[in-house]
Amino acid sequence: MNFLLVFIGGGVGSLLRYLIGLGFLRTSITLPLATFVSNMVACVIYGVTLWLVSTNHQFNQLTEPGNNNLKLLVLTGFCGGLSTFSTFGYETFLMFKQGLHLFAFLNITFSLLISLLIFYAFIKHIQ
Repeated sequence: MNFLLVFIGGGVGSLLRYLIGLGFLRTSITLPLATFVSNMVACVIYGVTLWLVSTNHQFNQLTEPGNNNLKLLVLTGFCGGLSTFSTFGYETFLMFKQGLHLFAFLNITFSLLISLLIFYAFIKHIQ
């Protein structure tokens, strides 16, 4: 059952990642915005899920000891399929290679800082 949850969550997350990428193909922007948006959406969903689990009794029942279904489906599967660290690394490397050093550093800085701020916003009160 665990494999199936990760498989389904990962498939849906990967499909959403693909659709986000298609949406940005129609723009003339050369920066890796699709990867940035995918990663930030994954951070928001991860943070919201952790926050809901810690503050809502109905979600707590889904994460009782021995019950990892929500974690496997949403956090490991969906967010894992949606977020794209390897693509982030590759696209940042390409920007360096193309001489776009400022954009590469901005990509690294904004990706890291905004993802940390997202997690801080959702889980700062979780013990």
